[in-house]
Amino acid sequence: MTAAPPELDGRAGWPAAEFTARLRAVTATRYHDLHPFNRRMHRGELTPAELRRWIAARFHYQRHIPVKDALILAGLDGPEERRTWLSRIHDQDGTDDAEGGIERWLRLGEAAGLAREELLDASRVPPGVRFAVEAYVTFCRRRPVLDAVAASLTELSAPDLMRTRIAAFERHYPWIEPAGLAYFRTRVTQGARDAEQALALVLARARTLEEQQRAVAALEFKCEVLWALLDAVDRSGP
Repeated sequence: MTAAPPELDGRAGWPAAEFTARLRAVTATRYHDLHPFNRRMHRGELTPAELRRWIAARFHYQRHIPVKDALILAGLDGPEERRTWLSRIHDQDGTDDAEGGIERWLRLGEAAGLAREELLDASRVPPGVRFAVEAYVTFCRRRPVLDAVAASLTELSAPDLMRTRIAAFERHYPWIEPAGLAYFRTRVTQGARDAEQALALVLARARTLEEQQRAVAALEFKCEVLWALLDAVDRSGP
């Protein structure tokens, strides 16, 4: 029996444009900017206590980003891929010449009235946030590197969220010192760069339909992690 040509093979993947559209559709419909807590934040409806609770909980997520990126780094092939991904760890942990995202988030907490010692000891982190963050790190540790990279593609929607958040904080929460918003400002450009790099890697690695479907599922999982994190924050206070 004559084998089916590749374009008719049921395992053949979607064309790159369709695959990209499917990935973008996930963040367009399931990203956490749609969560009620984020909507309330951007409308200026959070109390100072709620905002501080979110900052403290989100810091627990931020401090684990370099951990998941190190796990991804270990699974990448070749110096070029690793150099590209290594920049993410520098962005969060900082370098000898520049502070990183973790330090900028600590300064956001201080600008909102939280002591950095309180953020670092994680005493304000709800159990549900800990569970969501651990689920994400475990996913990146145990799943193929393609899946872990695809999960990071929530960054496709991050720059727009950062712009919205900056405007909301400036308008509705003027009691937070403007310097405390440095993390959000930096992530507008970093997030766009990271999304472009990760998307290129996913498009190059996910060639079969099964691989592409796994990538879409991984991105859906990451959206669920971010949603669960906000659920836990929203339910942990009065």
